[in-house]
Amino acid sequence: MAKVAVVLTDLFEDVEFTSPRDALVEAGHEVVVVGFEKGTTVTGKKEKASVEIDIGIDEANPKDFDALLIPGGYSPDQLRDDERFLDFVRHFSNEKKFIFSICHAPQLLVNADVIRGKDLTSVSQVSVDVKNAGGNFIDKAVVIDDSGLISSRTPDDLEDFNEAILNALNK
Repeated sequence: MAKVAVVLTDLFEDVEFTSPRDALVEAGHEVVVVGFEKGTTVTGKKEKASVEIDIGIDEANPKDFDALLIPGGYSPDQLRDDERFLDFVRHFSNEKKFIFSICHAPQLLVNADVIRGKDLTSVSQVSVDVKNAGGNFIDKAVVIDDSGLISSRTPDDLEDFNEAILNALNK
């Protein structure tokens, strides 16, 4: 079974964390929440989910993980100016490990400069950022790039997104 890192801070899109996490755990995968500081609690923007950070970014080693999940909301925007999170993301891209990205998550990928030439989707207002960073924006529920990047647009696409990430991990 896979060990999946989730990078997260306050104001994440609640269901974009809880739905994939629940699907992953139910399928037997391990989910580890990586944030600014171990033991702190972050809250979703709808305040329906509170999550304790399992490991701080300074202690997190991307080599310990098989895949990365980036939920949307305002969390990716807050993480995107921190070089530690950018380096963490770059590892997954450089090693062609799975990156699961939904909604506003590509904001973090844009700043990490890891989407040039890759097919992906996002929430519509992030599509310009994706295109400007050299990504091939495709407006579909789920886009799977050969690099291991699996992306989705919004909470409405979560059923398809969860199915795609579970299929990828089970190959």
